[in-house]
Amino acid sequence: MTNIGEIMNKCNSSTFNLNLDKYYPNSHKIYHKGNIYKDLLVSMRQIKLSNGELVPVYDTSGNYTETNKIIDINQGLAPNRKKFYLSEKPLTQLAYAKKGIITPEMEYVAIRENMALDVTLGASKTKFNYPITPEFVREQILQGKAIIPANINHPELEPMIIGRNFLVKVNANIGNSAVSSSLSEEVEKLIWAVTWGADTVMDLSTGKDISITREYIIRNSPVPIGTVPIYQALEKVGGIAEDLSWEVMREVLIEQAKQGVDYFTIHAGVLKEHIPLTQNRVTGIVSRGGAIMAKWCMAHNKQNFLYTNFSEICEIMQQYDVSFSLGDGLRPGCIADANDEAQFAELKTQGELNKIAYSFDVQTMNEGPGHVPLDKIEENMQKQLSWCNEAPFYTLGPLVIDFAAGYDHIASAIGAANIANYGCAMLCYVTPKEHLGLPNKKDVKDGLIAYKIAAFAADLAKGHPAAYYRNLQMSKARFEFRWDDQFNLSIDPVVAREFHDETLPKDAAKSAHFCSMCGPKFCSMKIHQEIKNFSAANIK
Repeated sequence: MTNIGEIMNKCNSSTFNLNLDKYYPNSHKIYHKGNIYKDLLVSMRQIKLSNGELVPVYDTSGNYTETNKIIDINQGLAPNRKKFYLSEKPLTQLAYAKKGIITPEMEYVAIRENMALDVTLGASKTKFNYPITPEFVREQILQGKAIIPANINHPELEPMIIGRNFLVKVNANIGNSAVSSSLSEEVEKLIWAVTWGADTVMDLSTGKDISITREYIIRNSPVPIGTVPIYQALEKVGGIAEDLSWEVMREVLIEQAKQGVDYFTIHAGVLKEHIPLTQNRVTGIVSRGGAIMAKWCMAHNKQNFLYTNFSEICEIMQQYDVSFSLGDGLRPGCIADANDEAQFAELKTQGELNKIAYSFDVQTMNEGPGHVPLDKIEENMQKQLSWCNEAPFYTLGPLVIDFAAGYDHIASAIGAANIANYGCAMLCYVTPKEHLGLPNKKDVKDGLIAYKIAAFAADLAKGHPAAYYRNLQMSKARFEFRWDDQFNLSIDPVVAREFHDETLPKDAAKSAHFCSMCGPKFCSMKIHQEIKNFSAANIK
């Protein structure tokens, strides 16, 4: 693990202000103590309502939301997790699960998933095993149905879990390119993303200073960091796919694992024999990693070296507890290519690789599409559960139409909500810039908000008590015209308040029993309250 102080001179602009009073008014950090590990402090956020109710919510922002402060990214976060390591050279979470050991990370995520709620709070139905216990977490990891991405060299991490029997998670992609963005901008995107609820962040940098950028991102990240190592390997050979080799890739994997990357996207399921299946596609191979490996296979007339060296990859990842995110290199890039032979051939191969990784105690999830119409989404989830031993599914969208350029975050969030309801464990966000350009801070936030809505929709449909409770509190605040509570319970308090104040900005409007849409005479909720009062007064 590199000392961030050794490279701090690389980042010329290293500070910025994070005004959290503006983003999340009337809320603060709370810490729930562990029972097995007494010194464990699990962080979450609590919203205080005007009626005295307290609403705990899942929070991914780490120490950044404790106070308003100037953040210096050269300092990095405190390595708090390190003091809970069970040995000098920790095992993987899967290895501990096989030994029957509940780790501090397992207890942490169990408490975090429950969000300090001890009862079901009237949820009408639930598919959740609630409350989540540390033993249930261990069993899910043991069965390969969940993962805790937590590299032993990422002690700044606040552990989280990915699995369909837990809250639906959302990933945000950041990263520079050869033509855009700087190191400080990427770290600022990271902090911005976790502030707005990113559960994990993937660094997809393809430009200059990839290693240095990644070091800054990891040291400043309270959430798991994922990468696509083939990008750095390609950069090392001058961008020429044919010049890639297992030796170059191995060097990159070791470097990134030592730095603290929590999960790798590895396109080992793109086999040489799958490539002809893509030739009649409308958009061909749209995955960068998939296209790189397909070109290498064709140039050398050999099998994918990630596939042939998969056991050695597992050995490297096992040493540091890096999790697999088995890449969907042949995902469909348009509706016309959805659910085709190439896509499903790779998914079957992913299932074979899952079993190998499991034998090496390496945690694994599978990546999925892509562009899929609504009527074909369920089939993707069913096949993944069947072929991949119910491992967590991690999907990009899927986008349900192809012509929403500029609004692809909406087109894909529709598909994301659907596949999450069927059992998808983590959703990779899509920003409004998808297909058009590299996202800026606004795009990152817009993509995250769209995907947090999709994830919450699935959590609510599956009956998670915390989702039900927050939703119920919003409904009550709306009916009782508690405007400030409505803003603060919203997924984006900033925009909620701005929209209300466009027409009713005065403080008096915050206690008014109407909004600008209906006005004082036509508000249905106000009229209903008058009906209730009339009925109560006339009941004898």
